[in-house]
Amino acid sequence: MKGTVSICCCLTLLLLQATAEEEDFTSTLRDRSHIDETLRLATEEKAGDYAAAIQNLRKIYHSSIKPMEQAYKYNELRQHEISAYPGRTLGDSATDGEITSKPMVLFLGPWSVGKSSMINYLLGLQDSPYQLYTGAEPTTSEFTVIMHGEKIRSVEGIVMAADSSRSFSPLEKFGQNFLEKLIGIEMPHKLLERVTFVDTPGIIENRKQQERGYPFNDVCQWFIDRADLIFVVFDPTKLDVGLELEMLFRQLKGRESQIRIILNKADNLVTQDLMRVYGALFWSLAPLINVTEPPRVYVSSFWPYDYAPDTSRELFKREEISLLEDLNQVIENRMENKIAFIRQHGIRVRIHALLVDRYVQTFKEKMSFFSDPELVFKEIVDDPDKFYIFKSILAKTNVSKFDLPNRDAYRDFFGINPITNFKPLSTQCSYIGGCLLDKIEKAITNELPGLLSGINSGKQPGLSSCEATGCGEKPKNRYRKN
Repeated sequence: MKGTVSICCCLTLLLLQATAEEEDFTSTLRDRSHIDETLRLATEEKAGDYAAAIQNLRKIYHSSIKPMEQAYKYNELRQHEISAYPGRTLGDSATDGEITSKPMVLFLGPWSVGKSSMINYLLGLQDSPYQLYTGAEPTTSEFTVIMHGEKIRSVEGIVMAADSSRSFSPLEKFGQNFLEKLIGIEMPHKLLERVTFVDTPGIIENRKQQERGYPFNDVCQWFIDRADLIFVVFDPTKLDVGLELEMLFRQLKGRESQIRIILNKADNLVTQDLMRVYGALFWSLAPLINVTEPPRVYVSSFWPYDYAPDTSRELFKREEISLLEDLNQVIENRMENKIAFIRQHGIRVRIHALLVDRYVQTFKEKMSFFSDPELVFKEIVDDPDKFYIFKSILAKTNVSKFDLPNRDAYRDFFGINPITNFKPLSTQCSYIGGCLLDKIEKAITNELPGLLSGINSGKQPGLSSCEATGCGEKPKNRYRKN
C-alpha cells in the first residue's frame, strides 16, 4: 500500500513539474523586432504620391471605363459568366471603395490550425482586449475583418455593408444571416495602415454547408476574388482533405500565384517527423493543385510564444522572415497591382461592348420588313459562330481568344436585356465627352500604362495630357460617315 502511494506521489510530482515547465515555456514571448524590420513599419510612406496616384486612377475609371460599363450593362454579364474569367475580379462594377482599399490578406484552412493566433502574432495582439479568441476547439465562427482605424472598436457586419465608402457593401447580397456572422475590428496599427487581414471560420468536414445558415462557399469566393494574398493554413494533425476543403481548392483555381501554404505548429514535431508530415501534406494537396509550379510552402510556428526546445529554431525563423518578405512585396506593389487590375477590368469591359455592338449590327443586318425580331435574334444568339460574332472581334481588335467571355453567358445576358435596349458603338459619342470606345481605348493603351510607369519610376504621377494641354478640339466620331 505504501509503495502504491509513493508511486502515485511521484507521478503527481512529475506531472506538476511538466505542467510548470510548459507554463514557463508558453509564458516566454518571442522577440518580434524582425517583423517591424522586415515589413519596414518604421519607415514613413510617401502618402502624397500614393494619394495622387489613387486620385488619378479613380478619375480614369470614372471618366473612361465606368460609362462603358453602364451603357452596355457589364454588371449583368458578370452575373452569368461563372468561369469565363478565372482569377481576381473587381466585382460587378469597380467602386471607389475597391479602388482605394488596402491589399487584402485572407486566411483559410481547417479549424484550430492557428489562423487567429497567426494574426494575433503579426499584430502583437496577445494578452490585449482585442486579441482574436483562440483555442483547441473550433473558435472562429465569424468572418473577421481586421482593419485600420483611429481608435480600437468593433464594427457590426450590417454597418460595414451599409457604408458605401468601404469595399464590403456588395456583401449585402448574401443575406442578413451572413451579416450577423461578419464583424470588423478597427485599430490604430502601422501594419494595418498598409494591409487588411480577414480571418475566416475553420473548415469542418462533418458539417454541411446549409447548417451555417448562409452560402459559405459563395462568401469565401467573394473574398478569394478580392484577396491579394491567400494563406491556406494547416497543422500536423489536420492534413486530411474532405469535401469542403476540396471545394475550397476548386474555388482557388486560377489564383495559384496568390496562394501560400503554411504548415503551422511545426515546432511540435522532431525533424524526422516534420519531414514525413511535409511529404504527407504535399501528397494530400497534389490532386487539388494541378499546376506546374506548386505554391510556396512555409514551415514554422506562427504564434507569440517561443519555439519548443530541441527544434529547428533557425529554420523556422528563416521561414518566418521569408513569409514576411512575401507579405511586404504585396504591400509595396499594391498600387501597381491596383492599376494593372483596373486595366484588366477595362479590357474586359471593352471586349464586352464590342461583342454587344457586333450582336446589334448583325441583328439589324438580318432584320427585314417581314422578319420576326424574336426568331431572328434567337437564331443569332443560339449560334453566334454562324454569324462570326466572336471571330470578327478577334480579327478587328487583335484580342486574344483566351480573353473572350463564354458564349453561353450572352444567351442569359440577352434574356434579361433585350437587344433593342442597346445602341451601336458608333452612336455612343457626344460633342463634349467624346466617344466611349475612344476613351476606354485611350485609358487602356495610354493613361493606365502611363500611370503605372510613373509609379515604377518613382515620379509623382502627373496630370493626363488632356488636363495639361486642354481638350478644346472637337471630338471626332470615326464611325460616322462624313
